[in-house]
This record gives sequence, structure tokens and C-alpha cells, in this order.
Amino acid sequence: MTECFHCGDDCGNIPIEFDEKKFCCNGCKTVYEIFSTNDLSYYYDIQSSAGATPNEVEGKYDFLENPEIIEKLIDFNDENIQILNLYIPHIHCSSCIWVLENLNKLNSNINHSQVNFPKKTVRITYNPELISLKQLVLLLARIGYEPYISLDDLEKKDTPINKTLIYKLGVAGFAFGNVMFLSFPEYFDLASSASNGGEYWLNKYQDIFRWLMFTFSLPVVFYAAQDYFISAYKGLRTKLLNIDVPIALGIIVLFLRSTSEIIFNWGPGFFDSLTGLVFFLLLGKFFQQKTYSFLSFERDYKSYFPIAVTRILSNGKEETAPIYDIKRGDRILIRNEELIPVDGILISEKTQIDYSFVTGESEPVTKQSGNKVFAGGKQINSAMEMEALKSVSQSYLTQLWSNTIFQDNKASKFQSITDSIGKRFTTSILSIAFVATAFWLYYDSSMALNVFTAVLIIACPCAIALASPFTLGNMLRIFGSKKFYLKDTHTIEQLAKIDTAIFDKTGTITAAKKSTATYEGYSLNKEEESLLKNTLRSSNHPLSRALYDILSEQNIITLDEYEEHLGKGISGTKAKDTMKIGSAEFIGNTETKDTENTSVYISSNNNYKGRFVFHNEYRDGLSNLFKTMSQTLNLAILSGDNSGEKYRLEKLLPKLTPLYFNQKPEDKLEFIKSLQNQGKSVMMVGDGLNDAGALAQSNVGIAISEDVNVFSPACDGILDATKFKDLYDFIIASKKAMRIIKWSFILSLAYNMVGLYFAITGQLLPVIAAILMPLSSISVVAFTTIATNILGQKLDKKEIDEKN
Repeated sequence: MTECFHCGDDCGNIPIEFDEKKFCCNGCKTVYEIFSTNDLSYYYDIQSSAGATPNEVEGKYDFLENPEIIEKLIDFNDENIQILNLYIPHIHCSSCIWVLENLNKLNSNINHSQVNFPKKTVRITYNPELISLKQLVLLLARIGYEPYISLDDLEKKDTPINKTLIYKLGVAGFAFGNVMFLSFPEYFDLASSASNGGEYWLNKYQDIFRWLMFTFSLPVVFYAAQDYFISAYKGLRTKLLNIDVPIALGIIVLFLRSTSEIIFNWGPGFFDSLTGLVFFLLLGKFFQQKTYSFLSFERDYKSYFPIAVTRILSNGKEETAPIYDIKRGDRILIRNEELIPVDGILISEKTQIDYSFVTGESEPVTKQSGNKVFAGGKQINSAMEMEALKSVSQSYLTQLWSNTIFQDNKASKFQSITDSIGKRFTTSILSIAFVATAFWLYYDSSMALNVFTAVLIIACPCAIALASPFTLGNMLRIFGSKKFYLKDTHTIEQLAKIDTAIFDKTGTITAAKKSTATYEGYSLNKEEESLLKNTLRSSNHPLSRALYDILSEQNIITLDEYEEHLGKGISGTKAKDTMKIGSAEFIGNTETKDTENTSVYISSNNNYKGRFVFHNEYRDGLSNLFKTMSQTLNLAILSGDNSGEKYRLEKLLPKLTPLYFNQKPEDKLEFIKSLQNQGKSVMMVGDGLNDAGALAQSNVGIAISEDVNVFSPACDGILDATKFKDLYDFIIASKKAMRIIKWSFILSLAYNMVGLYFAITGQLLPVIAAILMPLSSISVVAFTTIATNILGQKLDKKEIDEKN
């Protein structure tokens, strides 16, 4: 048989030859030409014959020229950028991922593509002015990756559940039950030969029973177990020994040996072991799939996401509302640097939006009143008002947070351990199986088959592979329910390693809601008061927000110009009047002598007017938190304010805690870098937007949320301000989670060692091994779940004790 170089199918009697290679059809030859002319021939180096034969699709996708259908399919649409997710059923290996993530080499108008392998989807960013959606889909179809587009995509329904595993489990269970029933005479030796007595009818129909068992095993081997054969074949074809290789080998050996026994009348075979093995393997797989689905559901839809937005009521008043309370038709205020949480229509006259969090392109886009704005955009300059077109999708914000544009390349320690064990595991198990079988063939050949199959089945790295994702996944859910929302499981691992914690002051260790301020200076006229209030309205800095809440209500006006100078201040212009708000240096007041208090200075048309002196209220439990943290961690305060609060802080915090004042955002970033250069693992706790650089640089960046839209992909976690005093408990819980994973590794390795001992010594039947294999996975999952839930209960108990 001549295999097609592209897809591996039989080329038939007359293969198509091109470039000294053989193809089964012109479609495969065309795909090869496309790949080779676009420097994508590495596709065949990753996995030979990995492609699919492209289908004829002429006229099939004409409906993708309809603007209404396009609007429903795409996730993001803005002039020269569109983003959509497509379901590609043919995604099955590393070659598929590689070619789909290099689509820009096939067409330069495709900016970026990212594959989600478990869901078999690809997220594509492209320029609709240069390549239409129809052309994009046709390109995918031409290279053998035709997307599946249905009415469900238009209505954005959940993907239907794949029930194939349930069907296979049902077939295996039905066959296993019947084969066990038909095997009873063999178990109790009721069908011994007529010369020795025995049951007449069982003797008479013994062969029929055995052939019935053979018949029941056929759908089990060729349907229920087919995934193991496919996976093993793909692994071997790419010269990889995956975990399914020994399982597939065990199933084949059992089936062939059992069939031989009944054909030559040597015995009843091992059909009970065979069907039981496949049934229990599938049961373990079903259990694993269900648990993963549960964790995924908890992560996407039930976790507490402590973000609030400002909603404008019908009477013009503003209120803070959690994002999940926002409904279609709500009017929302988005301040400078805040993220747009939901798709909507712009109400303000015009604005500029930075979509880099969504597209990776940092060039701001100008929008006019009536234009559609998309979730994930960052508002630039003055505040804007918009009307929500739908409710907020927390899963979308989670997806945005996990976008590869912002992910670092730090590998998980436990993931690398798991991968390392997995790579060597199959080779070791096959070696042990063959050596043990060789011994038993010499010592007692009747035991050889039992030993060979039992070794292949009992040893499984699944339990080791499950330890880390289940422990950390459950901890994510527990933290989420305690109003501590983390970006991913890797963050928990990093949190457990930190040895240094750096805190911002304003809005982090101080409570913005409780702050009071007194005004010292010249009185302001009505126009100046209005301009001051409306300039503050556009800013999200904790001091701006606090001052905005303190000042009396003013009519809302649209500023002609608004500018924010990071670490210095803000300025707003209406007609000929300009208001500057910020540090003494920023507004040009160089004569100020009093630097002992946190102050916000103001000037009108470059004339100094006065200042608001703040009287900070520090968060509840601050002193105790720092006292306990200082026992195991190095602590420091980095503040952009002056040193006016230094004496008060020295009384509140442990002795010799370093306090750094007048730190600009770039100073904070460099300070963290210097600590990391000394080998420190640093956690930065600050304001999610104003400290974005420092949060991104740190090993773990935590933003404190206090009724403010602080969501930024720069941070690794968001902590509700009411849980600030529990921060150290979360760090301790992370460290304990790491210990749980290590104990799970020990538990699963011990299981494998004990199981292998009984298998090698011939004391373990294959069917018993098949029962114990999923039980090992279940025991690890049960251990990690119970242990992490106990951690969660301890956090609950501490919370209750504090309230009492």
C-alpha cells in the first residue's frame, strides 16, 4: 500500500506524484504545495501524514457574505480588525496546532491565531478590509481544516455535550455484565468434561457460551476501546510512547489470546478480564472528564469576580454596581484607564479606546457617539458614558485575562515534573512487562500472559498527572468563593514561593471610603467648582475618587480636554478654563513648606488656588497583618505620596519595616526588579491600574478592589478590600496546597510500586488490575479534594472567629 504523504490514506493504483512525493488526490497535493511554498513544510516534520483531505466547498459558504450573519459570528469588530472563534473538528495533534497558529504565513492579512486544543477551537484575528470571513473559512477548508459553523454559533449557544464516551461506557458495561454471567460455569468448574461428571447442559452448550463471550467482546474491542488504539497509533507514528500504548497492547494481547483459546479449545479465554478492563478504564475516563468539567464550570461562571462599575441611574445619580448586575440598557460610566466590561453603544460625543488587551495592537481607536464599543477595550482620557448591549460575560473577561499576549513563559514546576514522569513512564513499564513475561515464560508459562497484561494495566501515571490540576483547580474555586480571584493555577504556585511582599499606600493599605479631607486656600467660584468635580470624575486614582465623593454635587459637563500625568496629576479643560489637580510640583506651587500630610493641590488657569489635606484611615487589621507576615516575609511600603504619614506608619507597622516615599511608577518597577535580581520572589500589592507596571514585573501582582473597576491583565489576582486582612491566610493556604500535591505524588507512586509488585509476582488478575487502575485516580482526586476542602473550611472558621 502506498500512503499519501499528506494524509496517510491509501493512494490506490495510480497515485498523484509531485515533488518526488505521492498523494491520494489533487486536494492533498494542493495543501502540500501551499505549505511548501509558504515555508510551512515543518508541519510534516512534527508528525508525518497528519493532514486531512480537503473537501469540495464551492458555494458552501456564500452565506458568510451576509453582514448580519458576520455580526453574529464574530467576537470583536472594529474597522480593520475582526476576531472570531471557529470550531475545527479535525484538530488532533501538534502538527494541527502548529499550522493553525501559523496562518499568517499563508495569508499576511491574518494577524494572529491561537488554538484551544481541548475545545478544538481557533481564535483568529484578521483584517476584514483585506480578507473577508468567507475567504478565511475557504482558506481553512483548502488546507484540510474546514470549520464547523451551525445555527448554534449564530445564537452563541453552549457547545452540545459529546456523548460518545457515555455510549462506549454503556456498550462496555452491557458486554461486561453478560460475559461475567456466561463465565459463571467456568468460575465454578461446573462444565468439567462429561467423563468426570459435571452438568450435562453446561457441557453440551459450553462452546456456545464461549462463542457468545467472543461475540460480546467484539463491540468492546472495536468500538468502546477504539480511542486507546487511535491514541497509541498516533503516538507511535510520531515516535512517542504515550500512556495509551501499553493499554492498547494489553487489550490486543488479551483479545488474541482469548480468541486463540476458544478456536483451538484450549480453554475459555479471558473475555471477562478483557471486557472488564475496558469498562473500568472508560469508567475512570468518564469520572476524570466529569471532574474536569465541574472545575471548568466553577472557574468560568461561579467564581466571585470582585469588580464594580459605575452605573448612571435615570435621575442622573451615580451608583457602584457589581459587574454581574449590569443588564442590557444600563448606562455605564467608564473612567480613564478603566476597562470596558461589556459590548455597548457610545453615548458620549467622542472618545479614544485602546484595544491592545484584545488585539495586541496598542494604537488607540477614535469612536464617535452612536458607535459600537467592545468589551476589553481600555478607555483613554476623559470619562465616557455608554449603554450596555447585553449582560457582562465573566467567562469572556476570564478568557481576556488569560490571553496569550499577556502570559509569561514561566513553566509550572509540578507540570514539568508530571511531564518528565510521563515521558519515562511508558518506556519503563514496557521494559518491566517484557522482562517479567520472559521470566514467567521460563518459570511457569501459564502465568506469563496474566503477568504481562496485569503489569501493562496496573501501572498508570494518570494519578500523578491528576494531582496538580485537581489540587490547584479546587484551590482556585475556594479562593474565588472567599473574594480572592486569581488569574490561573500557576499563580497559586508562585504565591507559595514568595519571600518578599511590597505594598502601595494610597488605596491599598488606606481605605478610600473612610478618608476625609479639609480645604486650605482661596475659595472657588461656581465654574471652578464644576470644572474641579468633572475633572475628578474622569480619574480612577484613589485620591481622585475619594475627593470626588467628598465634594458637593455638580451638573455633569463634557470636558473639551482631559489629561492624566502618571504619578503627577490630572488636568481638565472646558472652554477657556483649565483646572490642574495633583502634586505641588505638578501645579507649579514650589513654595509649599508643609510636607507632613497627604495633600492634593489645585490650580485654575495656572493660578494656585489651594489644597485638600487628607486624613487617611488605614484598613482594619493592617497592624496584625503586617505583624504576622513579618515573621516569614520581608516587607516594605512603596508610596507615591510624601512622607507626611511616616511617623503614623512607624507606630502601626513592625519595627524597621522599610518605608519609601515619593516613588514614581517607574521607581516602583525598578525597585522590584532590583529585588528580583537579588534572587527574591516578590509579591506586589497595589492599585490595579496605577501600579500596572510594578504589578506586571512582580512574581505575583495583587490588585485591591474597593468598588472600583481595577481589572487589568497586568495583575495576577484581585482581592476584595474587605478581605485585605486575610491576605496572609491565602499565602499560607497556597503553601499548604503545594504540600498536598507532593503527598499526592507520593500516594500515586506508592500505589504504582505496590501494584507492580503484585502484578510481577503473578498475584494480580488483569480484571482486578483494571478495577484498581481507575480507583488509584479516584483516590488521588478524593484525597486532593478532601484536603483542599479542609483548607477552605479552616479559612471559613477563621473568618467566623474574627466576626465573633
